Amino acid sequence: MTIDWIAFTPTTALAGGALIGLASALLLAFNGRIAGISGVIGGLIERRPDSSWRLAFIAGLLIGPLVWQIFATLPATKIEANYFTLITAGLLVGFGTRLASGCTSGHGVCGLSRLSVRSLGATTIFMAAGFATVFVMRHLLMG
Repeated sequence: MTIDWIAFTPTTALAGGALIGLASALLLAFNGRIAGISGVIGGLIERRPDSSWRLAFIAGLLIGPLVWQIFATLPATKIEANYFTLITAGLLVGFGTRLASGCTSGHGVCGLSRLSVRSLGATTIFMAAGFATVFVMRHLLMG
């Protein structure tokens, strides 16, 4: 995936981050739940009795880009990876998510804002693994 640096504006990035923060804070304040995607989806897979808010949360994630298209053009996406790499990456992310008891949204957005030491450790490891993966893939394997 590439970023269109010419079309990038700090204002839209800041607005998007603020909306994510606001949505996470509202979910915690009104529902007592953390906006971690892996936990939300995990609860649906396990068929917990509180599935209605989980379905609404996932629906909002899927409908959001459709609503955005009404007001502006969606940015072009280009994934520069083969299916093997995508499947392997997905499995590794899923494994790491279960190992860390949460994903980047749960630990990085919600956990860090609550000053969780566990989330700081998990987010640091997520980021370090991402940096190492990019380095290995771009500079050692694909040279």
